[in-house]
Amino acid sequence: MAKEAKKITFGKIFENMNIPANLKYTKDHEWVKLEGDTAIIGITDFAQGELGDIVYVDINTVGDTVNEHDVFGTVEAVKTVSDLFMPVTGEVLEFNSELEANPELVNNDPYGKGWMIKVRVSGSTDGLLSADDYKALVG
Repeated sequence: MAKEAKKITFGKIFENMNIPANLKYTKDHEWVKLEGDTAIIGITDFAQGELGDIVYVDINTVGDTVNEHDVFGTVEAVKTVSDLFMPVTGEVLEFNSELEANPELVNNDPYGKGWMIKVRVSGSTDGLLSADDYKALVG
């Protein structure tokens, strides 16, 4: 008797995905925490899950003004390298230096210790998605 193929459903994955309501998101899977004219930026739980084990984060744009949608760095996983796209126009103020020695923080705590950069926002934030809009995008 043939074995029955196991049906894979993604509903549970998206149900359990961490998408904090207090953050904003992009279609490129970055998250943004706005604090006045400063933004803390990282990649979403969905993005780190798709990439797999993060082994290196390369950001050399500190001090630069980077336009919305331009690349501000890269993240390297075991099998791929992915560009990081700026969700808002602004000056990169700080890189999370903890990621140099512990890039796995992006996997383990993407919305906390795994943040990537702080930016002084100089452009509009109107293009950012709400948590509900992001859930609809990835779900």
